[in-house]
Amino acid sequence: MPTPTLRAQLEKDGFVVVRSILPAEQITQLRAAAARTTALAVSGGWPHVRTVGKQFPPWPYTPGVGIWGVQHLLNPSLPDAGLFTASYFGPGILDVAKELLGPCGDDELVMELYNLLVRPSDGQDFELRWHRDDIPADATPAEEVERLRKPAWHAQWNLALCDGDESLIVVPGSHARARTERERGADAFEPDMPDQLIVKLGAGDVVFYNNNILHRGRYDGTRERLSLHGSVGHVAGGSLRARNVLQHAVGSWVDDCDFSSLDEKHRARAEGMRARLVKLGRESGDVGYSLTG
Repeated sequence: MPTPTLRAQLEKDGFVVVRSILPAEQITQLRAAAARTTALAVSGGWPHVRTVGKQFPPWPYTPGVGIWGVQHLLNPSLPDAGLFTASYFGPGILDVAKELLGPCGDDELVMELYNLLVRPSDGQDFELRWHRDDIPADATPAEEVERLRKPAWHAQWNLALCDGDESLIVVPGSHARARTERERGADAFEPDMPDQLIVKLGAGDVVFYNNNILHRGRYDGTRERLSLHGSVGHVAGGSLRARNVLQHAVGSWVDDCDFSSLDEKHRARAEGMRARLVKLGRESGDVGYSLTG
C-alpha cells in the first residue's frame, strides 16, 4: 500500500519496489493476456513492436524480425485492450503513482504509455546500453544537472507478470547527479558499473523509477519475460513530458480508447486523463525523439 516512505525512497534512490501490487487472480489474467498479445505480435498480427537490435523509437516493423516489446496496450484495436486498460486505470498502480507524484488527485493525472516488455522472440540475448531516458549520452555535466534539477512529473514502472524478472539494472542515486568520470568513460554495455543494482521482481511485483536514473536493460533469450511497462504524468509536466510520451505515436489512436468496461469512478478518471493527454498533444506539435539508436 502507498505510504509516505515510498516517495522518500524514490527521491533518495531513484527507484522503489512494491511487492504484490495486484491480486494474484488479476496477475494470472494479465499474464495470459500478455502471452496472447506477444504471440499476436510475433505472428505479424500486431505490428506495433520494439525490434531486436534497436533500443529507441521509432521501430519500423519487418515481418519475421525479432521483437523485445509490444507497444500500445491501450489501443482499442488490440484484442486484450480491455484487461490492460483495467490494470492501467484501476486502483493498484495509480494509487501508488499518485503518492509518488505529490501526492496528487485524479484531476492532475495525465494518461501516458502502456507497453509490454518480453523475452526476445528470436531466442537470442539482447541488451540495452546505459542511458537516461530523456538526457542524451553526450550531455555535459552541467547540462545533466540542469535537467535533473527539474521535477520529474511522472511515475514510470515495470510490473512483472512472471517470476525471475531481473532485466532492469540501475545505479541508485544517479537520478540526482551528473555521471561520474568512470560512468562517462564506461563502455555503453558495461556489465559491472560501480554501485549498479539488479532489480529482482517476482510475478506481481512492480518497480517504479525515475526515467532519468542511469539504467539499462538485459534480456535473457532463454528466460520468459512478460512485464507491463507504463508511465503516468502530472499535468504540471507539460512540455517537459511531451516528447517522452508523444514520440511513441499514441496520438493516432488515443481518441478511440474504449473505457466502457470500467466502473463509473475509474471511467471518469480515465476520460479525464485522456483529455489531458490530447490537450498536451495539441499544444506540443511535432516533438521529435528523445534519443536515437
